[in-house]
Amino acid sequence: MNDAAPPALRPLTARSVVLSTLLGHHPPRLPARALVRVGELFGIAEGTVRVALSRMVAAGDLRQDPDGYALTARLLARQARQDESRAPRTRPWSGDWEMAVVSADRRPPAERTALRQAMAALRLAELREGSWLRPANLDRPRPAVATAQCAWFTAVPDGDPAALARTLWDLPGWAARARELLTALERAATPADRFTAAAAVLRHLVTDPLLPDPLLPADWPG
Repeated sequence: MNDAAPPALRPLTARSVVLSTLLGHHPPRLPARALVRVGELFGIAEGTVRVALSRMVAAGDLRQDPDGYALTARLLARQARQDESRAPRTRPWSGDWEMAVVSADRRPPAERTALRQAMAALRLAELREGSWLRPANLDRPRPAVATAQCAWFTAVPDGDPAALARTLWDLPGWAARARELLTALERAATPADRFTAAAAVLRHLVTDPLLPDPLLPADWPG
């Protein structure tokens, strides 16, 4: 039995409570009264939740309709990534890797940032500036920003692929944090504690590299 103390989880703000609730709800739309009720589990006053809802609508995070509040397109994409992290679409791995090399010249900062976000969503790691790769075991479309800025290749790296994976991802660190979060989830004593721990678990799952089994350490908790 693991007797270590569970990790300290950051308290959820009114905005975080609303987003975490909608991200975990299908379809991601709820009436204000339901979101207020969730806020009450965390000791957040109704007025605070309603102010947060108004600000999130103004910021473009939510849209309001007769049925309540719903996620906007940007956050719907985040929900899709979260759902995929729980049930990824994989394919048998033959040993090939997919590789992307930046081919666009003189990219403005906004385009560079958009590409980094896209590569993170595709679960690619950066080997060096402008070169990204991962095992070719995932079945997902590539967004336009990634195909416009990069040339894509299939490669078979020399050497030990598991060693290469360890240089690209901090697998022991990821696994250690995952086990801490599982401990926190198991020991959560109240609905609010369970909600907070579950939200942290889902955020962590989005960063799982989703590697094929031969490249993973033993007892991988992903």
